[in-house]
Amino acid sequence: MEDLVQTIKANLQDQRWQDLKIILTPKNPRDVASLISEFPPTERAFLFRLLDKQQAVEVFEFLEVEDQQELLSSFRTEELRHIVEHMSPDDRAELLDELPAKVAKRLLALLTPEERRATAMLLGYRDDTAGRIMTTEYVDLKSFFTVGEALKRIRRVGLDKETIYYCYVTDEQRRLLGIVSLRQLVLADPEARVGDLMEQDVIFAATDEDQEEVAHKIQNYDLLALPVVDREKRLVGIVTHDDVLDILQEEATEDIYRLGAIEVPEQSYFKSRILAVAGNRLGWLLLLLITNTITGNIIIHYSGLLQSVIALAAFVPLLTGSGGNIGSQTSTVFVRGLALREITPKNAVGLILREVGVGLLLGSLLGVLVVFWAYWLQGNWWVAIAVGLSLVLISTLATFFGGIWPLFFRRMGLDPALVSAPFISTVVDVLGALTYFMVARYILTWAAMA
Repeated sequence: MEDLVQTIKANLQDQRWQDLKIILTPKNPRDVASLISEFPPTERAFLFRLLDKQQAVEVFEFLEVEDQQELLSSFRTEELRHIVEHMSPDDRAELLDELPAKVAKRLLALLTPEERRATAMLLGYRDDTAGRIMTTEYVDLKSFFTVGEALKRIRRVGLDKETIYYCYVTDEQRRLLGIVSLRQLVLADPEARVGDLMEQDVIFAATDEDQEEVAHKIQNYDLLALPVVDREKRLVGIVTHDDVLDILQEEATEDIYRLGAIEVPEQSYFKSRILAVAGNRLGWLLLLLITNTITGNIIIHYSGLLQSVIALAAFVPLLTGSGGNIGSQTSTVFVRGLALREITPKNAVGLILREVGVGLLLGSLLGVLVVFWAYWLQGNWWVAIAVGLSLVLISTLATFFGGIWPLFFRRMGLDPALVSAPFISTVVDVLGALTYFMVARYILTWAAMA
């Protein structure tokens, strides 16, 4: 890539436009988009204008929204009309949604009435729903078509469609009746009826269905595309498998940000302004800071115990840190399990109990080691036993809350990924400190009486 960039820079400097066209024309549109993004806006516009019209549209769709906006500002009206009109409807809707209102209105005015209606329909659906990410470029057939008539229609309209591998059978009111593959049509008798070949048990999505649900359907049923219907079961669009890859990446990115207690940024984290980055992280950190003051109050409450046995203070970081780590591990696997649908209402209780058992086992193994370690450090068996027993209890509590919190958030209709590792660590810090001092006070009081 770096060598190619240097070659293009040299050709730009020497104004060898034909050589640049020879370099760019045979390449995959995504690769060209990556190359163009390496250059400053002025040179980017020069390179883009060297592409033929069809390649230019395909490359434009692969560019980041910020790069698209910069290019749009350099286009003449006719260039704008060609690019925007020939974009796929879902990509065009995504672009218009990101643009300032005045610019979006100007671009909409350049579209044909048909394209304008299709774009307005997509923009009318809520963000992150099937209606918003679908494309209206699909092949529809009637059940009374013969196979010969169906293939003739595919040849006539298929060039401009997102995919022709699945064709959707609808009635006169556009209600979805079934689906037939291009393979079935090609191999069938030309006089056979489409209605006799179609599969009637069609997997579909509703327009208001969450995009993550749509992605899971395409993934689970191994589909190339998923039809989208409105409330009257009329076919209005399809979501293709390439859109699903983007959705899954987007959803995974959101979960990772939330697991790190970071608000999901509106644009790429590394392209955001420093103030925006700090603002996205400040909210959670303030909440965690306030929560951590509870731990301080617990320590103050047991200050008398600490003054009488100073050695107890040395093990507070060990216990709260271990509990936080164990709780974070549990919350992470439960959040991921919920995302992959490995955790269901039927098996949730059993998995919680299983995880508590894991916490008890981990706590017991670590607790035995910590007893001898604590005794070696300060020479008091009772303090050592208090530390070891506390670690067993804290580990068990950490796995319980690390598993129960994501399930609680899901039950409340919230994203389980909000149960971030810092959040669990902070909660377990509070519970750990309280557990430790209660256990220590009980054991040391019992030891004094004995």
